[in-house]
Amino acid sequence: MKSYWKKGPKQKRIVIISALLLVALLFFLRDDYQPALLFLRKYLFILLIGLLFLFLTLRQFRNAPNAGKRLLILLGIAAFFVTGWFFGWKLELYDYMKTYNVFTHLNKVEIHELPLTQNERIQPFNNIVTMAYESVGETQEVTLPQLVRVDSTNQWTMAVQPSKEYMWQRMNDNTEEVFVVESTSPFPRFAGENRVPITFSIGESMAFSRNTYNAVVQRFNLLQLFTLEPSDVFYMKNDEGRWVQVVSLIRWKGFFFPYPTYGGVMVIEPGEHDMSDYLERVTIGKGTYIPVSKIQEHPFLTRQNTLAEEVSRLQAQSLQFLGGFTDPLPWNMETAVKIPDLEDDENWQPFVTDFNFDGMEVDAYSGLYHWFGLEPIGEERTSLSFSVMIPADGTDQLFYYNHAAKKEGMAGVSAMPLKVIESRKEYDWTVNRPVEFRPFIKNIAGRKRLFVLSTVAAKREDSKKFDGAATPDLALVDAQYRDVVWIDAKHPSRWNEEILNQLGETWKASENLKDTDIWPERMDPDVIPTRSLDTIVKDTLTQQETAQPSPSLPRQ
Repeated sequence: MKSYWKKGPKQKRIVIISALLLVALLFFLRDDYQPALLFLRKYLFILLIGLLFLFLTLRQFRNAPNAGKRLLILLGIAAFFVTGWFFGWKLELYDYMKTYNVFTHLNKVEIHELPLTQNERIQPFNNIVTMAYESVGETQEVTLPQLVRVDSTNQWTMAVQPSKEYMWQRMNDNTEEVFVVESTSPFPRFAGENRVPITFSIGESMAFSRNTYNAVVQRFNLLQLFTLEPSDVFYMKNDEGRWVQVVSLIRWKGFFFPYPTYGGVMVIEPGEHDMSDYLERVTIGKGTYIPVSKIQEHPFLTRQNTLAEEVSRLQAQSLQFLGGFTDPLPWNMETAVKIPDLEDDENWQPFVTDFNFDGMEVDAYSGLYHWFGLEPIGEERTSLSFSVMIPADGTDQLFYYNHAAKKEGMAGVSAMPLKVIESRKEYDWTVNRPVEFRPFIKNIAGRKRLFVLSTVAAKREDSKKFDGAATPDLALVDAQYRDVVWIDAKHPSRWNEEILNQLGETWKASENLKDTDIWPERMDPDVIPTRSLDTIVKDTLTQQETAQPSPSLPRQ
């Protein structure tokens, strides 16, 4: 390069123009090569070890006196990298160490009683997706529904965007509206006030600089390009009551086996696609970065659902190390656990659940959490080992309840589908699926009881998605007694009564309870209320006076 520079003015101009062009490409295309920077960040330690080993062995290779020794060195290099691949990726020891790093840096809080659930959602995730697509046109699509808090209630929100199959609309159209439907309604309505008109020039299905991922990455500074990555996208109201697009960020921490954590959010304001918007996107990106340390300064982001599921899943899985660093290894596994992912259920854990921690001796808010029901490693073992609740707003805490240590004998999520199927043999289970086994915890019959709530979703054999249901069937499974209670989705106020009608006598006999423990407001039919003698005499006289005719007036 130096000799080329000295050849003359023409060569100097070429070098300068090429350098400027390279800098411009590095600046404007940073959203395209950022995944490569993240790759370097995630595997830097492994790459350095590999490069150092390769440098030392190649130096030995050059100094080798004969071909035989060089051949041995080459075989050693190949054996080293094959061994690293086998143990690191094939046996997943790299992920093992990454998960252990998550465990050691996690703020774990063991609780000794379960919080109650509230505002139970009725329709499962995939039914909401199906019903949303029933309400849009050919050139439109909806984003993945997210359960968020809107005006103190839990709502499914999703944006209506140009479809990925139509490139012209992806480049020119805007996001024009957001669906906002009640999560507690069995019949969510995608019309009227549930279709909020709002314009976003940025969207998940948009092309080029208008894509949410690209616009957010363009907003990162140089250090953030190596440490942050966009994840799930949410639509919610900010503190001023305006609809905004909130992008959850994942931050990678650590040098030895880096691990993902909650990295704050990027908030994108509404606005139309125009020239000034275009220039901002391609130069400095779009959005306002709010780090984790500033989340509490924005009330609309607290007790909210903004945590990426990739992060919460790894945090929940890290509880496999509660028994020690070597416990998840094949010869131990005394407390090793897994996240049960059911094949027929297209929406896997976590399930966003509204928990009520009021009255509990724990520093936790009441609101949205990511819930996991962890089970033992073995496929044939389906007991519930841990209930895990991770604050959905990214608060640095993980609450877990150890069912196994308390020997409660709870059935896990993996055991629930067959129990629901067995309880209704008249169903055609080839086209119906019990899905999304989420917690239902209520104070019934004298103590908190854990049920698992499931929705029966229809799915044709030749269909790739759930077809939804106008009137969903709901099943509650008692995790301890394994009995299935079918409840009316249209009358949530009667659920406790339906549970007691079916299980009250069983609990009474099994737990030596009294009628007053199970039915505190029920009056014993064998006990007739007694009245005093004075009351009886007074009532008799009153009845006689009422029965006597009034005296007639004398005729004039």
